[in-house]
Amino acid sequence: MASTSCLGLYVEENIIKYAKVSKDHDNIKVESFGIKFYEKIGDAIKQLIQETYSQKTPISINLSEEMYNYFDMFALLTKSDLQKAIKTEFDSFCTEKGYNPNVFETRYAVVGNQDDKEKIKVIHVAENKIELDKRAKQVEGYRLSTMTPVAMAIPSLLNTNAQEEENCLIVNIEESTRVTTILQNQIYNVDIIEEGSKDFLAKINLKENSYSNSYEICKNTTIYTSEGKELQAEQSSYLEDIMPTLYSIVGKVKEIIANNAERIRKVYISGTAALINNIDLYFQEFLGDIDCEILKPYFIQNTKDISIKDYIEVNSAISMGLMGIGEGIEGMNFKNPTFTDRLPDWMKRDIDPSKALKNRTSFGGILVWDLGQKLDRIETYMVRVAVAFLLLVIIYSGFSGLLASQMKKKHQEADESISSTNEQISLANADNEKIKTRTNNYSTMIRNLEEANNKITDRNKTRNAIPNLLNQIMMVIPDRVQLTSIENTTGTHIVITAQSSKYEQLGIFVSKIKADVILANTIATSGQKDNSIVTIKIEGELP
Repeated sequence: MASTSCLGLYVEENIIKYAKVSKDHDNIKVESFGIKFYEKIGDAIKQLIQETYSQKTPISINLSEEMYNYFDMFALLTKSDLQKAIKTEFDSFCTEKGYNPNVFETRYAVVGNQDDKEKIKVIHVAENKIELDKRAKQVEGYRLSTMTPVAMAIPSLLNTNAQEEENCLIVNIEESTRVTTILQNQIYNVDIIEEGSKDFLAKINLKENSYSNSYEICKNTTIYTSEGKELQAEQSSYLEDIMPTLYSIVGKVKEIIANNAERIRKVYISGTAALINNIDLYFQEFLGDIDCEILKPYFIQNTKDISIKDYIEVNSAISMGLMGIGEGIEGMNFKNPTFTDRLPDWMKRDIDPSKALKNRTSFGGILVWDLGQKLDRIETYMVRVAVAFLLLVIIYSGFSGLLASQMKKKHQEADESISSTNEQISLANADNEKIKTRTNNYSTMIRNLEEANNKITDRNKTRNAIPNLLNQIMMVIPDRVQLTSIENTTGTHIVITAQSSKYEQLGIFVSKIKADVILANTIATSGQKDNSIVTIKIEGELP
């Protein structure tokens, strides 16, 4: 049930983003927001709940490891038949992958199929129940109301009701990256890219030894385009950690756009990486005529007191809060309602003790019901609960006795089965010893053959390796990068020395060597700058 106020939490490793969102009629506002770094997540959540006075406020939190699948169904299926068909499709998927479908909690959304108008597309979301329980226990003791995948919640920051139908992507670069495809103002697809802020924050943290400092450095980093000014050594050092990840993400976003049947006209960037200055211009350079901009919550207005960038920083938490107050897509709440959730609103309110005791009298110092008066609504409800509880105890006792008897019988059968199995194991062990003796002889012969074959393979493998390496490097080396040396130091180990006047060109060159697996286990030095020339050393193994 939607609430007028909700505390949205976006939790990832080392950091929590939070935003307390409220709604009064059609007016939505963010009452408080921020980020908190943590070592013990329970203490951090307790502290921010106290700071935002949210002890009795519903809480909406993100999922951690959701999985997306897509099924095509006929549009004329009834709701019950559609649910059965979706379950069948998911069971088949789990069988194919070797998963147990019972370990997943699932939800789904339905959209029109762009390729076949007679069918619908089902966006099926599954989360492991163990991970779901872990997430719920992080806010145990508070009013958890909503658990939602952030990729399905983040479009709530767009005012789709006030816009013409548009085709766009939301690239939410948090710990990992979620790319939500929106066609005609409807969520159509979600792609998960494993690279995200965790990659470059971890690299910066190795230098700074402080996750909070690393986060602030990321916020204050500026990406300079090809016409930008010359970078300082410190700036280029951090860009060297950040740019390979962004380059990989923007490349995969470009593939997603190319694979869409509908033309994508705009890309919104959100998440931790959206705080990097000029990241929208960086995306724009790669995506050409597609407009790229930072995602801003539609209901936030520019103010003198608070920068819009501060709101953008907690976009994911704001979207969680919006889901908690009933905004965004329906049917994506992974929290199953409890008994308390099903109570009517009047039962959830604090009860005035003076009113609750008005129809009771004291007898010998003990409070008793005054049965001479008509029971009020609260008393009637409590009597019904007491009767229901008594019946539950009786039924439970009966089933417990029956279950104990069945368990004793099964234990006896299990003991007999174990005894028989042990006898068979003894026989199998004797046969196994005979097999091992023969296996050792065969293994020795096979080993000798493999050694001879490996020598021949290694000789053939390295014969043309160097010419092939040079051809591959020629295909990927940027225009402004020069190679000063290539050495085959030992075996398949290659050392390349390259130089350029631009850190970015060297970074792109290293990324392409890794991405195309020109060299395996590729590592590169941070580079030395002499006058305007930067020199790096790249090492790796021939694949």
